[in-house]
Amino acid sequence: MSTNDIALYEIMFRKIGEKALSLGGRIVFAVITFLIGVQVIKLLRKLLKNAMSKTKADVGVIQFVDSFAKTALYVVLVFMIATSFGVDAASIVALLGSAGVAIGLAVQGSLSNLAGGVLILILKPFKVGDYIIDGSGREGVVTEIQIFYTRLTTPDNRVIILPNGNLANNSIVNVTCSNCRRIDIPISIAYDADIRQAKEVLEKVLEEDPCVMKDREKLVFVEKLADSSVILCVRCWFDNADYWEGKWRLTEACKYALDRAQIAIPFPQMDVHMK
Repeated sequence: MSTNDIALYEIMFRKIGEKALSLGGRIVFAVITFLIGVQVIKLLRKLLKNAMSKTKADVGVIQFVDSFAKTALYVVLVFMIATSFGVDAASIVALLGSAGVAIGLAVQGSLSNLAGGVLILILKPFKVGDYIIDGSGREGVVTEIQIFYTRLTTPDNRVIILPNGNLANNSIVNVTCSNCRRIDIPISIAYDADIRQAKEVLEKVLEEDPCVMKDREKLVFVEKLADSSVILCVRCWFDNADYWEGKWRLTEACKYALDRAQIAIPFPQMDVHMK
């Protein structure tokens, strides 16, 4: 190997070493930038949430804005790291602009969910803490309204993730939107029972229950003449917080009261007449 070849290899290895050192420095700088950026993003999100909490903004609005800010800030952080590797910022903007239509078509479902989330926050068909039932029958307590999805927790502690676009474009039943709810309890009595007496017994149960709202209507009426029984309806109102316990307690109390009054609650039966 000649002296010129050795010199050429020395120059080549020196340049490779310099480039590797430069690349290594950029990688270290990128890692440090990312780690610092993550902490800065957490701090900014915390300041943003604290500021919105002081203005008494709705919890759902705070969650949505926080989710949106998190996404936007991470995009900016990645953009800064890319420019540190020598990527031209103008080239990135041009690339994003040219790919905008394709990206829009590819993520149109996500954009629909984003728009749905905005509509939910503006129109407020529900808020965090409400118990809702969507058009497909899925139900639960709203725990989070994020940028693309809404999170529900069911009574048996399952988590349901629903796209905001579907919630914004379909019917929703907000069970707990009002402060109180009406309860209708069907009670069957025998045809040979005294209807007036049964109504008096059930009306007394309504009067004695401590959680029945006294300023709302309390009714006991004949709802239906069924095949094997007369169906009475016990109607009253409870606060939302007392609804389920009140319904269970009232149903049990009606049964005991009818038993004490010796008013039969029949089971389905059929009379057969032989010729």
